[in-house]
Amino acid sequence: MAMQYDSDLLLPKPFTVFAALGKAIVDPHILSNLLLTLRRVLIGLIIATSLGMGIGFAMGYSKTVMELVDPVITPLRQVPIMAWVPLTIVWFGLGDGPTLFLIVMVGVFPILLSTVSGVTSIDKNFYNAGRCMGAGFLGMFVKIVIPAALPEIMTGMRVAVSAGWMSVI
Repeated sequence: MAMQYDSDLLLPKPFTVFAALGKAIVDPHILSNLLLTLRRVLIGLIIATSLGMGIGFAMGYSKTVMELVDPVITPLRQVPIMAWVPLTIVWFGLGDGPTLFLIVMVGVFPILLSTVSGVTSIDKNFYNAGRCMGAGFLGMFVKIVIPAALPEIMTGMRVAVSAGWMSVI
C-alpha cells in the first residue's frame, strides 16, 4: 500500500521552493530588509570584537585585571539571550538599539574568552625571547601577543558571527 502526501502548503516541491526563492531575491522589500539585518549584524560584531578583544587582552595579560573583571563577566555570560530581550526593549526602545545590544551580548563573550585563552596559552619563552631582544610593551604586544593569540581569537569570532545571526530578532 503506497502512501502519498500531496500538500504544497506543508511540503512544497523543490521547484516551488526555488521559484519562491527567485521571486524573493528580486523583491526590493526583502532586499532592503536583508541589507538592514546585515548592517545590524556587522555593526554589532564590530562592537563585540572591539570590546571582546580589548577586555580579553587586558584580562589575559594582567592577573589583576582578570581578578577584577572575571567576577563581573562570568555571571553576565550565564544569562540566556532571551532573558535580555525585555530589558533591552525597556532600555533602548524599539529599532536598532535592542537588536545591536543583543548581537553584542552574544558576540562579545566568545571573542573575550577566546582572546583570554589565546593570550594565557602563549609560552613564557616567547616573552623571554622578546625581552632579550629589547622589545618593550608595545613591541611584545604587536610582535608576540597578537600573532600568537590570533588563531584562538579567530575561532571566537567564528562563534560570534553565528551567534550574532541567530540572535537577530
